[in-house]
Amino acid sequence: MDEQATVKRRVHRSPGRPTKDQAEQRNRELLDKALDLFLEHGFERTTIEAITAAVGMAKRTVYARYGDKLTLFKAALHRAIEEWIVPVERLRAAESADLEETLHRIGQLLVANILTPAGLRLMRITNAESIRMPEIAEYTIREGSEATMLFLADLFRRRLTDPRPDASEAQDAANAFLHLVVGGPASTMAWGVHLDEAEIERTTRYSVHLFLNGLLHR
Repeated sequence: MDEQATVKRRVHRSPGRPTKDQAEQRNRELLDKALDLFLEHGFERTTIEAITAAVGMAKRTVYARYGDKLTLFKAALHRAIEEWIVPVERLRAAESADLEETLHRIGQLLVANILTPAGLRLMRITNAESIRMPEIAEYTIREGSEATMLFLADLFRRRLTDPRPDASEAQDAANAFLHLVVGGPASTMAWGVHLDEAEIERTTRYSVHLFLNGLLHR
């Protein structure tokens, strides 16, 4: 057998170590499956053994990378937040001269995003585990909503002039906007009540108008 044939035979027999891209893809699969199982069974009843069995990965690989179940859970949550959050650049692009229309566009973006399967999954698992682990809710709000809150607060400071809100009032306004415009449809869908596109649009537009004008003018 010549030398070239020997090299080919060795390459064929030894698959070698996975590439960096392959390893990252396997890690994404692990985190996705972990989050699904945490949602389905709860944090306490989900084991690393069950997660590794579902994804076809050795336990030692997971322990070597994450150390324990809580760290794995937080890593899965962090990745879900990163993939789900609306970039601030998209929110800025929605701004126009008409403030109500600006808020309507932003509301559409945020509502559509939270109502995706990934958004509802994130909301459900946070709601389910935050009672036992309050830091999970705090972490999700900080990582998932803080940039949006800062953008909205800045928008209100710049655009509301009669009267112009101070920093604290602008922050309160941002929080109220998210709860009223985004939180309502999100909670309804998370509870299993279906909303069609027309109803979501009607609710979003009405909530923005209600937020901006109020039932009674101050």
